[in-house]
Parts: sequence; C-alpha cells; structure tokens
Amino acid sequence: MPNAISVRHVSKQYGDFTAVKDLSLEVAQGSIFGLLGPNGAGKSTTIRMIVNITMPDAGEIRLFDQPMSSKLQERVGYLPEDRGLYKKMKVGEQLLFFAELKGLSAAEAEKRIDQWLGRIEMAQWKNKKWEELSKGMQQKIQFVSTILHGPDLVILDEPFSGLDPVSASLLKEIVQELKANNKTIIFSTHLMQQAEELCDEICLINHGQKILGGSVRDVKRNFGWRYVALDGENLDAALTGNSLVERFIRRRDYTEVTLSDGNDPQALLQQLIARGAQLTRFELVAPSLNEIFIESVKRQ
Repeated sequence: MPNAISVRHVSKQYGDFTAVKDLSLEVAQGSIFGLLGPNGAGKSTTIRMIVNITMPDAGEIRLFDQPMSSKLQERVGYLPEDRGLYKKMKVGEQLLFFAELKGLSAAEAEKRIDQWLGRIEMAQWKNKKWEELSKGMQQKIQFVSTILHGPDLVILDEPFSGLDPVSASLLKEIVQELKANNKTIIFSTHLMQQAEELCDEICLINHGQKILGGSVRDVKRNFGWRYVALDGENLDAALTGNSLVERFIRRRDYTEVTLSDGNDPQALLQQLIARGAQLTRFELVAPSLNEIFIESVKRQ
C-alpha cells in the first residue's frame, strides 16, 4: 500500500527567507501524523505545498503515490489555520456550497449535513448566519466542512486552537473514528500534549528543517531515560550533592529526579541505596513530547 503522503527533499524560499529546507517525510495510510514545531517553523508552508496551494522550489510531493491533480484534491479535506467563511451565509448553505464543490449531490450533501450537525450538537444552528456563531462554533462548522465529503486524507492546521475542552474532546473523538475507518490524518500543532494523545508518528521541524521524527514511542526511547520517580525515606540526604542528579523536585506524593546528561538510572539506584535511602518506589519516567520538543529546539 503506498503512503498517503510522500515529501521528498522539499524546499521553499520567499526572497531571502527559507521557509522549508530539504524536508522529507512519509505518512502511512490510516495513521495520525503530527507535524510539530514552534510558530514560524514552516509547518503551514509545508501543508500548503502538500495541498498544492504553493509549489515547492525543489523536491517532490506525492499523494497516494501520485502527483497532485484535481481528481486527487477531491480525496483531500483541508482545514487551514486562517479560518473564515461567508459572514452573511447561513450555516447549512455554506456546508452545502463546499460539499457540492467536492462533488457531492445536493441530496447527499443535505443528508450528511444534518448527520454531522447532529453529531456536533449544532443542528439548531443550521439556519443561523455565520456571524451569529461563537468562535468555537465557527471552528466546529469548518471542521465539518473539511470532512463532509468523506476525504481519504484529512489535513488539519491547528485544529483545536480556541476550542473549549468539551468541543476539543469531541473533535479528537471524531479524528480517532476517521482513523478507525482507514482515513489518514495529518495535523499541525505547536501543542505537544495534543500530539502525544493522538499521533502514531510525528515530525518535529524548526527553522524549516526536520529535527527528529518517527513513532512517538521511538522518539521517546531514543531521547533517553532522564527522569525517575522516587518515594521512600532519607531521599533528600541521598540526592543532595549527588553528581548523577541534575535536579530533584518534591511532588505531592513522590520525588521527581532529573539525571545529568549521560548518566545511567541503574547507577543512581545503586548510589541511593549506598547512601542510605530506603526506597519504596523507583520508576523510570519517559519524557513528554513537550520536554523533547523544548530540548530539541534548544539544541538546534
């Protein structure tokens, strides 16, 4: 089965500014892929090249092992970061308009519109004008407009920005359902917790370049085990002035230890026991994507 997206040595320049530099990534069909990075890293530029809004200066992009075409565009749903629909049009009219642009008949589009508005608990807003909706409501409607035609590839640029927790949870649930139906989802975000919750694989970029990538599990494993959760007696005395420890923090029900670079957790365990600590808990803790993100950007 071909990948849903193949980006091979792609670069994009605007005058003297390099937005994307020699970027390569592969997105497997039926997966959730996170394109991560700080603001201005090149995420949105990469997405615009994928959906053929902007052409790369160098490199190649293929969708389902084919170059982008009008036929392929019907298989793509794209929610841009810069949102906004027609203020005076009613919600149902806007959704119908975009569904017909993607090739749905009016009858099929109306059926799907009612189903999706019911799903996002906005059926009563179908005949309201866009400008009457709150920002969060507008975002949910645009999300529906992105997936209404049943695309095989869904591209979401900062999809949860500005949503309340209940609405964000609902959209995450729908994204998981799309994956279960073998749809491919790529979403761009600078919020690492969202990526950690949803993504099978990630690509972290900064200054237009790939810093790291792979499955979330492999990225964490390759970053190393620097964090240990401890509980027991005589911990402060055993940790204070310890050359293996960069810092330690007392949490409510455990002590969080950050190892100095290159040190082995097992060496810490042996040293704590030798220093008289009586341990009831010694647990290796994987770094969060947020910690990996911050450290990786600093290193670059």
